Amino acid sequence: MPGDFTTEAAALGTEARHWRRACAALGDLDIGAAAGAWRELESYLGVSVRSSLTAQARRLTALADRVLFSLQASQTAADLQAARSELLAVRRRYARAEAVVDFYSDAVNTRTNPRIAAVLRGLDTLAVDSMDRVLRPLGIDTPPVLTYLDKGMGASILRAGARLWDASLSPAAAIKITRHNLWQPTSLVHETGHQVAHLTGWKTELAATLHETLLPHSELAADTWRDWASEVAADVYAFVLLGFAPVPALSAVVDGPSRAVFRMPIGDPHPIAALRVQFNVALCRSWFGAGEWDALGARWMARHPLAKARPEVAAVIQASLPLLPAVVDTCTRRSMQAFGGVSLATLADPRRVAPAELNRLADRAGPSLYTSSYLQRQEPMRILALTVLRGLESKTAPIEMETWLRRVGGERSKAA
Repeated sequence: MPGDFTTEAAALGTEARHWRRACAALGDLDIGAAAGAWRELESYLGVSVRSSLTAQARRLTALADRVLFSLQASQTAADLQAARSELLAVRRRYARAEAVVDFYSDAVNTRTNPRIAAVLRGLDTLAVDSMDRVLRPLGIDTPPVLTYLDKGMGASILRAGARLWDASLSPAAAIKITRHNLWQPTSLVHETGHQVAHLTGWKTELAATLHETLLPHSELAADTWRDWASEVAADVYAFVLLGFAPVPALSAVVDGPSRAVFRMPIGDPHPIAALRVQFNVALCRSWFGAGEWDALGARWMARHPLAKARPEVAAVIQASLPLLPAVVDTCTRRSMQAFGGVSLATLADPRRVAPAELNRLADRAGPSLYTSSYLQRQEPMRILALTVLRGLESKTAPIEMETWLRRVGGERSKAA
């Protein structure tokens, strides 16, 4: 059947050349995102992301070349069938690699507007600083961060080093910032908390320690909080660096009808919204004493009475509420191997972001609060917390936040 062999070989050659061109084109990153948007990335971040994506395109192109070589060397129908199997594998890998390139291209493209680009560069800087506070004393390298703007209620993170759709590793932590919280970006530090928990091994240790602490009091609470450890860790990380500032934004995002705030889907790592808010209130109360967080907690209890929860959800909440002080102590005051044998509060003392301390910082800084390069380097987390709290009474986006973020982002760009 020489005619059939020749026809099939020619057809496969056409397909293989198509996918070879497609694989090579993945490396032209300026097709997916504007060249100007790529230039808005800090230099190391841009090089890291671009080099990872172009390397993947080169690997795919090499695989496509191997298929073409196999086709040229084919002598039998069985050879063609083997080459076709290789070609289909290349096509599958291309689809996964394309998803990765599209994800990063879409993220970078949110920087085509110079105004937003400067703000996002500032958020990149703050994200790195928030991780550096804990990772640097532990001798752990802080990964680069790419923040991007997107719709939706909640922020999210694709961790640096996470396995991507095409089996490659994420070259940077990609953090989604929601549009509605752009000027109240405390969720940024919740997401970097996920990265820190992963790099230090805190998530696993915290899960075991919470279970050990709560088990003598309630098996139900012990099992449930162990399953919530990853999100608990991220909330606690945001608290120790920003204090009360993340709590109003969190309560706004997770609020809704009582049936929603009492939801407890199987396998969901997020605590029940009604209980999560009370846990964050308990963090503030434990470290700062009485304050406006108590009123927020009371409003939630009145807005969402426990009687509206399903019996199995109510049981978890009833078992957990009296144990919240123990959960707070375990998360913040308990020594952890993940933190070199000390507590998280030893590395990042929450008392520095108590409202009174933030006000003292503002009083000492005066007009230089948002203009001092020294304060920008030394106190970015406290300035962020203070600015968010100040903006809670404003009906419009606080100009101080945008101006400061653009300054942070602009100075980093110039330094690079």
